[in-house]
Amino acid sequence: MRAKREYRNRERTEVAVLDELVDRADDGMTVFELRAAVEVDIDELEDALSTLKEDDLIDVESGSETVIKPAERVVPDEPADEDDEQSLGEWLRERIPF
Repeated sequence: MRAKREYRNRERTEVAVLDELVDRADDGMTVFELRAAVEVDIDELEDALSTLKEDDLIDVESGSETVIKPAERVVPDEPADEDDEQSLGEWLRERIPF
């Protein structure tokens, strides 16, 4: 599943993090799981997480293990079809690095 469209106009790593978190919205993910799923270096992931936290798009739950979940407003009400047509903007964002 993908994050809502209104949250997709962000840096590529931020969008990738949101998409991964939306897929696991109930359980959340650890930083290590996110790093493996998004496949970026730790500094880039840390920057993305920091920005997403500042914008209140993720929730961080600390306990025996720190778990990151998407904010409720980021998760679509109904699952989006992964085969949906990409908008021109999404296509360009994937091909032109920020």
